[in-house]
Amino acid sequence: MPRRNRVDPWGDLHAVPERGLFTGNRGCLIDDRGNLARHHRGPLWIICLLEYRGWRHPLEWAGTWTPLFFLDDADALAAGHRPCGLCRRQGYVKYRDAVTRAAGSSTSLSAGDMNRRLGRERLHRGRGLDRAADRMLWTESIDRLPVGTVIVDGDRVTRLVMEDRLPRFTFGGWTEPIPRPRGGQVDVLTPPTSVAALANGYSPFLHPTASG
Repeated sequence: MPRRNRVDPWGDLHAVPERGLFTGNRGCLIDDRGNLARHHRGPLWIICLLEYRGWRHPLEWAGTWTPLFFLDDADALAAGHRPCGLCRRQGYVKYRDAVTRAAGSSTSLSAGDMNRRLGRERLHRGRGLDRAADRMLWTESIDRLPVGTVIVDGDRVTRLVMEDRLPRFTFGGWTEPIPRPRGGQVDVLTPPTSVAALANGYSPFLHPTASG
């Protein structure tokens, strides 16, 4: 559930409320006039650190990637992103190895392999800025879902799967938890590849509110 922050292109991100714990890259979303023009560009959807090597990146410049902001790993994975292989190298390797185990492959999957898998699982074909209606949901037993999975409940509320509860997503944190039910099918927002990673050893970095 990414969002963008309209501030000075070189502004202090520490002053932006509810920026979340990670930034995300899905290509340049800005046109030459600085207006939001597209939902994504290209197959590379990654989760990055907010700070890395002191680098500074503009928020709204044409011709370069446009930062999005995510509450935490669970939020970003549910949006169809994966850890960056540069600024989150350790997380990337753990995610890659977990997906490789789930796939039963004897050799590590490449970044391209994972990008293609996620690309098939994120969106139905469509166009425009608002692609929420194009998101793919899939059905699974609630008992089979690992911690860190994001689901959509019967009231169409987005919730995080924890061991014993299902807190609700907000830009400020996970809130209003309900008990995790036992048995029954649910609609899953997190792509199958990332759920497989969570089930095979990838530990998501969750916002402190996830723990209640």
